[in-house]
Amino acid sequence: MKKLVMMAAAAVLAGMSAVQAADPLKVGFVYVGPVGDHGWSYQHDQGRRAIIEKFGDKVDTTFVESVPEGADAERVIANLAQSGHDLIFTTSFGFMNPTLKVAKRFPQVKFEHATGFRRAPNVSTYAARFYEGRTVSGIIAGHMTESGKIGYIGSFPIPEVVRGINAATLAARSVRPDAEVKVIWVNSWFDPGKEADAAKALIDQGVDVILQHTDSPAPVQAAESRGVWAVGQASDMARFGEKAHLTAIIDDWSEYYIARTEAVLNGEWKSEDTWGGYTTGMVKLADFNAAIPAEVVEQAKQAKADIESGKRHSFQGPIRNQAGEEVVAEGEVISDEKLLSMDWYVEGVQGSLPKN
Repeated sequence: MKKLVMMAAAAVLAGMSAVQAADPLKVGFVYVGPVGDHGWSYQHDQGRRAIIEKFGDKVDTTFVESVPEGADAERVIANLAQSGHDLIFTTSFGFMNPTLKVAKRFPQVKFEHATGFRRAPNVSTYAARFYEGRTVSGIIAGHMTESGKIGYIGSFPIPEVVRGINAATLAARSVRPDAEVKVIWVNSWFDPGKEADAAKALIDQGVDVILQHTDSPAPVQAAESRGVWAVGQASDMARFGEKAHLTAIIDDWSEYYIARTEAVLNGEWKSEDTWGGYTTGMVKLADFNAAIPAEVVEQAKQAKADIESGKRHSFQGPIRNQAGEEVVAEGEVISDEKLLSMDWYVEGVQGSLPKN
């Protein structure tokens, strides 16, 4: 009898272990905008969907959208950690400090923070070299502008956004030396009204190409309605302005999200920093508008290939700042460390850089 009881107990324990082994990995996502923004948050959600497609019932994903940066973010992240999530992706720069605070309280949870620079034993950081895409779009803009005036709608004056403005300006001026880039800051990642107003204000100032580092397709729509060119942000925005849309810088997080989820599933996750570009597939370009001359398309494709091979770098000297002072000598390349802290404009950018 005693042996039967022990066998029964062992069977129960084995059954419990089987159930526990089958429990899915709970993966949470925190988005700064709505998943329907057709830009930044939309692309992160495509990465979440890629996890589901890859791992099926091995994962259980959750997302919270339109989370303001600050105290609300900390509350949302903590709620995900408290509710049993094993891996949490926080997908905006302003989520950095909230993520670190929550991570300290939940050391058993793995956190991944997008575009930040502070890590912890259970916090990794990741970003894409978006500026590589700005180089190619800047070349196209430099060729397509007739007025020589290019508009740029910025979200917040942080290094990530400043790098993009500078990369686009350097590229545009490499094909049109007199090109000027006018910047309007909207102090928001996603605000279609402000973004549309900024685009219209730039067009009223004579701009005929609109670039953006904001998340909605409103600037593309404004460009379409006013008969100027535009470059989409984060995802392909061609459907919002078929005539205006020259191309778009696409952020593709799918492979990264799959790899990091797999690392947790396999017990191989560790805190690290990732900064990928064209070569890793994190940065891609949408199809080119048929209105772009063939020779310009070829030049854009060659620039992309040269960046991938290492032959070209977006920030290779000579580079001058707004005051005309040489800050990068010919043949030299700005280090990653300096790119990550970039707080100055290159020659050709109009206006002063706001200070945080």
